[in-house]
Amino acid sequence: MAIDHVHDLQFVYKKILNSMSRPGQIASLQALEGRSDYNLQMLDATLLTIMSLLDREVTFHVLTENEENVAEKISEYTLALHTTIDQADFVIALNGTPETAIIQAMAQCKKGSLIDPHASSTWIIESAFSDEQESELLLTGPGIKDQTKLRTALTPAVWQARNACVAEYPLGIDLMLTDEELQVVCIPRTTKVDMMGVE
Repeated sequence: MAIDHVHDLQFVYKKILNSMSRPGQIASLQALEGRSDYNLQMLDATLLTIMSLLDREVTFHVLTENEENVAEKISEYTLALHTTIDQADFVIALNGTPETAIIQAMAQCKKGSLIDPHASSTWIIESAFSDEQESELLLTGPGIKDQTKLRTALTPAVWQARNACVAEYPLGIDLMLTDEELQVVCIPRTTKVDMMGVE
């Protein structure tokens, strides 16, 4: 069954909004398993997130080895315009993107301004988040009662780069992580991320 561009994508959008308001809480999109019939080399959770958020009004930049081909297909499916990292409303980092490329892109991406802090980039990163992962995070801030723990495959260096991006609130970036299990977890700029076991 193909993706229903009204009901299915509204379902995804509501899941993302709920997760963004409850940082670190994993949202499941597994109800839509098997619906993707698009020819894109990315996780289904990433595709569903992109399809629900991107349109002709926004720009994006994709980090992947086959950047040109993937960017062309995303534009074809969403009508969003591919652009440079420093101009992109959305930055999409697919599986296999080197840590150094992510860190460099975080340094270059839009972080908003004091006049318009929302003129910043939202990141969609493919990364596992479960036990036995690279980084164990302690999340605190708005939408979190006391604290939340999250394990991700992203390295401490990537999280340090993220924390540098949000150091001058309200400037910063918002993150969405997607995994192979059709799950999404959101970490907005308002969330304080501490890496457990890292001095």
